[in-house]
Amino acid sequence: MAVITHYYRELLNFCLRKVRDPHAAADLAQESYVRVLTMERAGQQVLEPRALLKKVALHLKIDMDRRADIRRHDDIDALGEAETPAAPAHLQPEQAYASSQAAEAYIKAIEQLPERCREAYSMYVFDDLSNREIAERMGISLSMVNQYIGRGKLACAACRTAMEASQ
Repeated sequence: MAVITHYYRELLNFCLRKVRDPHAAADLAQESYVRVLTMERAGQQVLEPRALLKKVALHLKIDMDRRADIRRHDDIDALGEAETPAAPAHLQPEQAYASSQAAEAYIKAIEQLPERCREAYSMYVFDDLSNREIAERMGISLSMVNQYIGRGKLACAACRTAMEASQ
């Protein structure tokens, strides 16, 4: 493995000729070494480390160019109003308002639950705790936690039905 490090300067120069940016070349060289050393540590025999390093660097350069092509786009400020892409639906003002209204309705439904029920349901939904963890934290039986969570789900389902009916 120590022999492979002898090719670093040569690989760096190779990468620099490919990308013409010292920082990008150093990143390519480093990533090439990481991948080749990982191959060696995984038990793959590397007979020609110099060639393999260059080949890996070349493939990484190709991947880098592909990602750059995907990111390339027109200046959005230079586009006309008709050419400007619309924001995703969830960012449209009407949709954002509807989402905030729905969130407020669900929170109100949860807040109307009895205190211990609200506490258990909140741990279930917001803290992503299992029923058993909730039972342990609250010092209650698992069946009681199941009842509380069921009651919270029913309250939220009723809230959803009410919102759908009002639309």
